[in-house]
Amino acid sequence: MDLRELTTLRVGGSPRELLSPETPDELVRASLDVWASGEEWMALGGGSNIVVGDDGFDGSVIRVLTRGIEALPSVPGTARLRVQAGEPWDELVSYTVDRGLAGIEAMAGIPGSSGAGPIQNIGAYGQELSDTLVSVEFLDHETGRLEVIPAARLELGYRSSVFKAGRRGIVLSIELELTDAEGLSRPVASQQLATAIGAAFGDRIPVGVIRDAVLALRRVKGMVLDAADPDTTSAGSFFTNPLVAASFARALPPDAAQWPIEPDRVKLSAAWLIERAGIGRGFSLPGSGAAISSKHTLAIVNTGSATAYDILELARFVQERVRNEFGVALQPEPGYIGMTSGD
Repeated sequence: MDLRELTTLRVGGSPRELLSPETPDELVRASLDVWASGEEWMALGGGSNIVVGDDGFDGSVIRVLTRGIEALPSVPGTARLRVQAGEPWDELVSYTVDRGLAGIEAMAGIPGSSGAGPIQNIGAYGQELSDTLVSVEFLDHETGRLEVIPAARLELGYRSSVFKAGRRGIVLSIELELTDAEGLSRPVASQQLATAIGAAFGDRIPVGVIRDAVLALRRVKGMVLDAADPDTTSAGSFFTNPLVAASFARALPPDAAQWPIEPDRVKLSAAWLIERAGIGRGFSLPGSGAAISSKHTLAIVNTGSATAYDILELARFVQERVRNEFGVALQPEPGYIGMTSGD
């Protein structure tokens, strides 16, 4: 099976071996067996944040398919959940919203599996997984041991973690602590979301209203997977929002979208940089099957015939234009498998 069938960008050749363990014990055994062989390997969840090379992957792909959500003992006003790594993230959000639990409602519609969430500390509309993550159950590649790692030791930041920095292994499950407050959300922490629902920043709104509003906002941007919408054949946001020195940000044009995050650090809008560098919605290189989404400049989409090389070539072009125009190096959010950014 080609990996294009298992990824949201629909690109990528075949792996040497594809393993699909369905229970936690099978996942542990399969992983340890592959690691003992010494061959190349990768874990695959929902396939939503990777670009796989056209020649495939010369190693073993371990699919993480384990499902299940377990309620754990908790103190009044909170709810603890243990979630198997293969549980689809948006289904987990729906589960919590249906039960009136708050903490991840603004992250509705994010594709992929729950176990992939801590890898880059997923987030949207003012919420991040680090706000609710208690710990992860982790099978360490180096030691072969199972560990429960507290969230405080994961070095979670903006799209970063110890895993993104190089610690290898398999996330088996995650534990979350949510708020149980009669179905009301945590304080709304996104002005865009607050405006969409006619609320004020910091208001607490029914979690179902938050989820519905977030899904509507994401659909407008082509960020909710939909087989009938070619603009959703993507890896989601392709570039992270750059973090720069405040002094650098002050030298940008006055209308540059930016948000202070520390006294001397500012987050810039990658979408604003791309658009002001002259790359608009729907842009495509001649003869390429890849394009900038017609809905949102932060997404690169497969128009139906794209190769992984097409995706990478367009990404490099965008990076070069932004670097030349503003001196900012955009960083890809997806991981490159079987290829490098210099290919």
